[in-house]
Amino acid sequence: MESISPRGQRRTRSIFWTAFALMAMLATLWSLASPIFSVPDENAHAIKAIAQVRGDLTGHAVAGVKHSVVNLPEEYSYSQQVVCYLFHTEMTADCGFELGDEGGNGWFNTWVSAYNPVYYYLVGWPTLLLDGSAGVYAMRIISGLLCSVFVAWAFQTAMSVRRSRWMPFGLAFLAAPMVVYLFGSVNPNGIEVAAAGALWMSLLRLLQHFDGRDAGVVSSLSRRYLWLIVTVASIVLATARATGPLWLVVVVGLCFAAVGWRAVKTLFTTGSSYVGLALVAAGGLFSILWTLGGGSLSGQADASDAPQVGASFVQGFAYVIRMTPGYFQQAIGFFGWLDTPLSVSAYWPFVAALAILVALAFAGLDRRSVVTMGIVTGAALLVPAFVQGYSVHQTGIIWQGRYGLFLYVGVTLVAAWLLSGRSGRRLGFLSVRLTWIGLVLMAAYGLTAFFLVLWRYVAGTEESFSTMWENPGWEPPLGAMTLVALYGLVSLLFLLWSGRLAMGSARADDEAEADEADEADEAAVPEPAPETVRG
Repeated sequence: MESISPRGQRRTRSIFWTAFALMAMLATLWSLASPIFSVPDENAHAIKAIAQVRGDLTGHAVAGVKHSVVNLPEEYSYSQQVVCYLFHTEMTADCGFELGDEGGNGWFNTWVSAYNPVYYYLVGWPTLLLDGSAGVYAMRIISGLLCSVFVAWAFQTAMSVRRSRWMPFGLAFLAAPMVVYLFGSVNPNGIEVAAAGALWMSLLRLLQHFDGRDAGVVSSLSRRYLWLIVTVASIVLATARATGPLWLVVVVGLCFAAVGWRAVKTLFTTGSSYVGLALVAAGGLFSILWTLGGGSLSGQADASDAPQVGASFVQGFAYVIRMTPGYFQQAIGFFGWLDTPLSVSAYWPFVAALAILVALAFAGLDRRSVVTMGIVTGAALLVPAFVQGYSVHQTGIIWQGRYGLFLYVGVTLVAAWLLSGRSGRRLGFLSVRLTWIGLVLMAAYGLTAFFLVLWRYVAGTEESFSTMWENPGWEPPLGAMTLVALYGLVSLLFLLWSGRLAMGSARADDEAEADEADEADEAAVPEPAPETVRG
């Protein structure tokens, strides 16, 4: 195992903490900008967390009530009036009723009561210290901080090798507005995406560490540290939601396919791997047993719950394939309970940045790398269809675009990873320039999305933008325009820092390639022939 230089340790620590700080700020700003329970299913997830940390793990059945019921303390009494603005985009988020106000119910029938408890323990504890909306905001911030740890790990592992010139471009998609929006909410979908991002990068780097044939992609991080990240990310991904074990298998399988059999074989035949493998297996098994025991996948939906209930596999598969463009749009710019979609023109900067990265990976790499991109992209398109085709008879079509974010992010990470390798050398001269362009496009879209979503809740979509600062109907903590200004500032810092990472990595890679060329030239110079001694 290679020793790690003090300089390398300082650099990777700096990358981790800078990425963590920037992502934590972005997630916190989203957590403050979104009205309470405006994020999909957040009322169900938050109330489960509130009840669970008080000992009510799965709730109880009540005659005539569809879902399990959990009891709520008085300071968290709930009324549907809290979310009066849902599906009424002309209304502001000022409903005249706050969580915990007098007149609310002391119970809530949550459809996530049987979900795996790990995430809810991690985020629910602040409600033991705070009441009402303050407790929900605190849970959001804690969730954002946890997600930021995994994103920081993704940055740290991605940039821990010499050949990483395209990685800042790919990693920028972990700061896409829909992703960070979910980070700053009480919903395990956010930590699912964050853990998947860390797993994609750390497992790819770990496998390259086991391969060891190319010094340019061997991580400066120790194998033990990489295993730590892989293990924690795998367990969190597996336990985030009921489908977590399947998502873990998908991500791991795609990483294995990307790196190749040699590294996979070495991983499984190395004794030090067994501890990590055992812990990952235990986490996955716990998730499976909890799901089977809790019955969160066993309920039969009614025809009124979702479309296509009772349909066949083929019907469900075909339905999802037809809807895939719509799901992709949802993953980019449908906020709220899918009731706050941005206009298509608003997210063209995002699409342009994505197109640049993916098109380069398909058009500019060798055959094996293109096949790898095809497999990962195909999985992002087909896995949702297979999953829904299998379950459609029981559940109907319940897929949403945000559920596929862990795969969509994987496409961008693998694209940047492949471009940064040997097969992408001929495109290396474009890396810095196109990374800056991509980062600017992503930052512009992020700020636009943040502003438009706030406008919807502060003024309503029938009012002008100026209403946000002249006569706001609802005000988030710190004020809407203060949050917009802070989001713009942090986005700029993220852009500049990521751009500098790309420049530094490209410079180091170019210098190393020049050194390799010099060594090759020296090795090719023939030694002078020995002089002949004449008698």
